[in-house]
Amino acid sequence: MTTITPPHMTRWLTSLGANRWPDRALVRAGAIYMLIAYVPMLMHVFAEATGHVGSDFLAFWGAGRLVMAGTPWQAFDLVAEQGAQAASHTGQMVAYVNPPPYLFLTGPLALMPYGAAWLTWALGSWVAWFLACRRLLPGEPVVLLSYPAAYLAACHAQNGFVTGALLVAGVLALSRKGARAELIAGALFGALVIKPHLALLIPLWLIAGRRWRALAAAAASALALCLLSLMVFGPETWAAWPKSFQVSAVLMEQNAGPFFLRMATPYALIRVLAGANVAIAAQIVITLAMVVLVWGETRRLGANAGTGALMLAATAIASPYLFSYDFPFLVQPLLWLVGMARTNGWRPWEKICVIALWLAPLATRAAALPLHANLMPLAGIGLVWMIVGRLRADQSTISG
Repeated sequence: MTTITPPHMTRWLTSLGANRWPDRALVRAGAIYMLIAYVPMLMHVFAEATGHVGSDFLAFWGAGRLVMAGTPWQAFDLVAEQGAQAASHTGQMVAYVNPPPYLFLTGPLALMPYGAAWLTWALGSWVAWFLACRRLLPGEPVVLLSYPAAYLAACHAQNGFVTGALLVAGVLALSRKGARAELIAGALFGALVIKPHLALLIPLWLIAGRRWRALAAAAASALALCLLSLMVFGPETWAAWPKSFQVSAVLMEQNAGPFFLRMATPYALIRVLAGANVAIAAQIVITLAMVVLVWGETRRLGANAGTGALMLAATAIASPYLFSYDFPFLVQPLLWLVGMARTNGWRPWEKICVIALWLAPLATRAAALPLHANLMPLAGIGLVWMIVGRLRADQSTISG
């Protein structure tokens, strides 16, 4: 039996393949509607965060209270954290696990009531991320602000905006010429000592690109933050930090529940489907593949915006421990693809694929529990594939 595609469907598919739809006006309109939709969604999340559901932000606010009380080492003590977080009146408790340098960010939060601190952190860090990323899409602030991974970072009141701003600003700085730009990029990358697994591929990228100043600046920045936190918070705090590893170990030992469905890495996806041993082996293979790919492309083209986009996209699938709120940094790879398309023309089906990847963090997060699988790693693989295609197709523009 022959299936005949209706003429209007054929025209629509042709339009998609030729990148004639959606046009820029429709993308802007969609971004506006998304931002409007975020408002009641965030209001609901805020009500839950300050009610009896709680929020990951409890860990930061509670740690800040202990810092301001002069006992920063107690941020890693579950009993002390529970006592500090009790002032939120949510009845919930979340363990604090970030390294001691992160306490510099948590202290000021304790100067505000929990609800005000939640709003200040969620919305203020959103603005900071936007300011760091606005050069990626000049003239389209609404589109940038509507990025779904940004909404997820805000509604969790997590640190995805901070790490995202550091990663994107570092890549943008390194894309400029001059020793000063390299030093700035390195200093930004070094600040990722607050969440080091997001810097997994950065040293490799800098070495492959022979950016020795940036590499030295990153090491100096990380060391300076560690030493400063040692001086300010004391050796007791650093000695107490390993206690948080036990919390992470307990979480990683779970065999049921939503934890691995909320985690957005190949390891988590494969663990749900095939078990821990297969997941570990598969993640090692994927991580090594990303190492080889980033190394090879960077040695060929240098450390620039294009290979930086590849490095960030590869980070999303090379690290075994990431969540949807960690992905604001993926805005750079996505908008690098848009920039290359505007310069050199869209490749067949590229526009609709970019849009699908733009929506992927929120879509895969929403579908994870019903599907019993978090498909974000597949989107990450697709993003890497598209960037590699661009790097090889547009080599002269990128290297120039």
